[in-house]
Parts: sequence; C-alpha cells; structure tokens
Amino acid sequence: MSGWLLILALLVLGGVLSTLGDRLGSRVGKARLSLFNLRPRKTAVVITVLTGSLISAVSLGLMLLVSERLRVGLFELDQIQDRLRDSRAALKRNEGELTRTRGELERSRLDLITAKRRRDQALASQRRARDQLVAAERRVDTLRRELQPLQAERARLEAERARLSREVQGRDAEIRRTEAELASVRQRIAAGAKELKDLETNVIALRRGDVVIASGQPLATAKVQLQRPDQAKQVIDALLQESNRAAFQLLLPGQPPNRQILLVPRSDITRLESLLATPGTWVVSIRSAANVLRGEAQVLAFPDLRPNRQVVEQGEVLSRTSLEPDVRDPEAVRSRLNLLLAAAFAKVQRQGTLANGLQFDAASINALARDLSERPAGVTANLEAVATQNADTPDPISVELRWPRKDGAGATRPGRP
Repeated sequence: MSGWLLILALLVLGGVLSTLGDRLGSRVGKARLSLFNLRPRKTAVVITVLTGSLISAVSLGLMLLVSERLRVGLFELDQIQDRLRDSRAALKRNEGELTRTRGELERSRLDLITAKRRRDQALASQRRARDQLVAAERRVDTLRRELQPLQAERARLEAERARLSREVQGRDAEIRRTEAELASVRQRIAAGAKELKDLETNVIALRRGDVVIASGQPLATAKVQLQRPDQAKQVIDALLQESNRAAFQLLLPGQPPNRQILLVPRSDITRLESLLATPGTWVVSIRSAANVLRGEAQVLAFPDLRPNRQVVEQGEVLSRTSLEPDVRDPEAVRSRLNLLLAAAFAKVQRQGTLANGLQFDAASINALARDLSERPAGVTANLEAVATQNADTPDPISVELRWPRKDGAGATRPGRP
C-alpha cells in the first residue's frame, strides 16, 4: 500500500513542480530576463532545465526518504550481493556438513543397533556365567566336604613325616659325630706318622752326634709393629743378637757369647727389612736351617715372617672326645686325655700358632683322670679341650680340659706345666 502512495505522491509532486517550472519559464520569457549574460530565450531554457532537474532531484529524494529498501538497494547493493554470494557458499558448505552429519547419524544409529545387540549378548553371557558360578559354588561345597577327611589324613602323614625327620636327623648327628671322631683319629695318626718321620731323621742325626738345635727350630721370635719404616734395621739387629745368644747357649753352654756364630744370608735380611717396612703387625722368627750338633762353630739360619693374627679365642673348643662306659682303666683314660691334648695342639698349629706346645695344669689333669677312672659304671664322659685366653700367632696357648656335667665339676684349671 505504501508503494502506491509513493507513486501517487510522485505524480502529484511532478505535476506541481512541472506546472511551477512552466509558469516560471513563461514569466521569465515574458519578462525577458537574462542570466549569466544569456539571451532571454536561452535563459528561459536554462530555467526549464533547472526546473526539470529539481523535479528529478525532489522525486529521488522523496523516494529515498520514504523507502528504506530503495536506500539500501541504491547504496548497499554491492555489499548485499557479496553477502548473498557468501551466504550461498555457506549454504553449500552447510548442506555438505548436513550430508556428512546425516551419514554420521546413520552410522551412529547402526553402531547403536550393534551396541544393543552386543549388550544383549553380554547379558546372555552374564546369565550363563551366573549359572556357572552357582554350579561352581555347589561343586566347591561338595569338594570341601570331601576334602575334610583328606586334610585329617594329611595332618596325620605330616606328623609321621616330622617324627621320621627327627629320627633321621638324630641318626645323621650320630653319623657326623662318628665321622668327626674318625677324622680326628686320622689326623692324630698323620701327626704321629710325621712325628715318627722327624724322630727317624733325628735318630740319624743323633747317631752322628749330639743334636742340640733341630732343623726349623726357632731361636728367637718377636711380634713387631713399626712406627716408622727406618726402625726395621734396629729391630732385625736386636732379633739377630738374641738369636745368636740363644744359639751360643745351646751349642757352647757355659761360654760367654763373645762372637757371632749365627749366619743369615744378607739377601734374606734385606728382603725382611723391606717387608717389615709395610704397615701392620708382624711375627718374625729366626729358625735353624738344619740340625746342629753340640760343639759346632756355626749355625745357619733363615728369617720367617708372617702377619700377626688371633689364632685362638678365649672359650674356644679346640678338640672333643668321648670316653665310652667301658674305658675306666687309669692308663687308658690318661692315653685318651693325651690324645685330646694332641688333637687340640694340632688344631692350633693348623690355625697358625708358633707355640711349641700347650700350657695346662698337670695336677688338675691328674685329678680329672682320677675322677674319670672312678666314675659310675655305664656313664659316657664327653670331654673338651678349651682355650682359657686369647692368643695371637707367637703367644703361648693355655688350655683346660672340661668334663661338662650337671653339677659343673670336672673342669681343670689353666696353668703352666
């Protein structure tokens, strides 16, 4: 409706303006007015042209003033066309996305159908598993009832096995004790054979003269720990002098030690000095290199160096033995005690002691031998040789013999023979 009103207004306005222009041109022509030095006729034409232009301008302005669409179409047409092209491109893209979305929706619908089918299968599997679980629980209850008598039987068998194991362990312990005693006897036999060989060697030497220094016999022994390396020469000189005095007293008793009869190779002395210079505690011995007869003028010797260490700990059991009930004769008892001491001495020698023998209280051992001979019939005596104090490599070994009994009697007191 507004469009028709606009057209009507334009027609009325055009008629009015054209009438006004015509009259204005007529009056200008009649008045023979002149503008810009133009002739009156041409001035009238100019007025008419201006009036027509005014009609067009007024008509266009009125249309632009009244119609917003005309203003938009006239001034924003290019932008609208650009937006239209963009909108069409976006529409095409949206249509493509819509197509893809529809495809995805279709696939999702198919996946949903597949998931529902799988869910149904899972529910069916769950029901079957529940049924199987119920059946398994029934089977477990049945097996438990059947297992109870088997467990009782197993407990009985385990108790029987434990009893048999204890018996086997007892027999194994008895076998080990027997083997230990057999090994001790073998060691004593080997020690006796070695001693016999040494005695045979000494007998040969005795037939030639009076042997006062045996081969390997230590002439002097000292435990050395140097504060400075340069002290090695002083210590070695003092030890050689002591060894020379000991050799002099054995070879030439009663004579003053006024000359050097001990001969030690210079290379051995040099090597001994270099070894003593190293940090640590050492045991140095000067030993005879051969049997020496009384009256000989020289003694050939060599140094023996070994690191000092603890070879015996106080309370350590060095050897054990058992006296059977039928061993009660005093001579047999004394012989077994001597074998016990010999086994103890053999052990400390294997552990590295340089002592020539054991120190013990002879009176206490005699008393122990008497107690063992007078013990009641049918009693087995278990004897031990025990170290009474700690001892390093050169230290003497002090022992006591013990007969462990409930009343605590039967142990010897340590002492010196």
